[in-house]
Amino acid sequence: MNNDYQPRRLQELIKLAQSLPAVTVAVVDAGEEHVLRGAFEAADAGLINPILVGQQEKIASLCQQLGYSSQRFTLIEANSEQEAAQKGIELVQTGQAQALAKGWIHTDALMRPVLKYLRTERRVSHVFVADLPAYHKLLFITDAAINIEPDLMTKAAIVQNAVDLAQILGVQQPKVAALSAVEVVKPAIQSTCDAACLSKMAQRGQISNAIVDGPLAFDNAISRQAAEIKRINSDVSGDVDILLAPDLPAGNILAKDLEYLANSALAGIVIGARAPVILTSRSDGEVARIASAAICSLVNQHWKTID
Repeated sequence: MNNDYQPRRLQELIKLAQSLPAVTVAVVDAGEEHVLRGAFEAADAGLINPILVGQQEKIASLCQQLGYSSQRFTLIEANSEQEAAQKGIELVQTGQAQALAKGWIHTDALMRPVLKYLRTERRVSHVFVADLPAYHKLLFITDAAINIEPDLMTKAAIVQNAVDLAQILGVQQPKVAALSAVEVVKPAIQSTCDAACLSKMAQRGQISNAIVDGPLAFDNAISRQAAEIKRINSDVSGDVDILLAPDLPAGNILAKDLEYLANSALAGIVIGARAPVILTSRSDGEVARIASAAICSLVNQHWKTID
């Protein structure tokens, strides 16, 4: 990503979250330089109070190397990914933490116990929130990390999660593009059929508070001009808020393409569980980490106000 780009929309979310009390976050498998930098940066920004879960000796040594005080936050011993994940879950279950953050642990090692112990009636899904210099507002991309090959009803739940998140972040009635390779229904391409069903489901109230259109290809979802050239009449084209990927590989590739080729800053969060999960790539930079913490704070505050 071009470091000269200032993602002002994500920075606005950070400023909004800084007006809220800091969220206590269990950082699972915290013994790595980039993970610790992210935890301390988010704490310095007033967004989180991290509990560092991992090998205490390693964490303390890294803190010293980085110029941080290991006495500043609680350290909890865990000698493996599995133990770190389990202890993070227990911190949430006992009310000692309000959220989880992925450290150096692999995503599946973290999410397996989350799905086992922190499930609700909602589907659990991941949303990237992208701030691009070439687009006029935040762009939500889902699902790029949790649901591998979602069927129709899973996609409906993924869309609803993303719509709810967008509303928490200030989008009154999100516009959703259900993506596929083409913009017409072709029975041989299942994602086009799913997209058409999702559009009708939104019209019938099975997906609430959103305008959903599909199937749409990426070009005519993002560009009204591309839609007009293809004679597509859509309220979503050129003004889309949420891109629903047909499957996890497509969503992940799309998000990483935007990050590395289109100068996008990406924040990432998992929603639908009993607690939000900050889920960024282990290679993400400072803005992504702090913005993800900010979104976690805003989500946590929203659910506190309606409980």
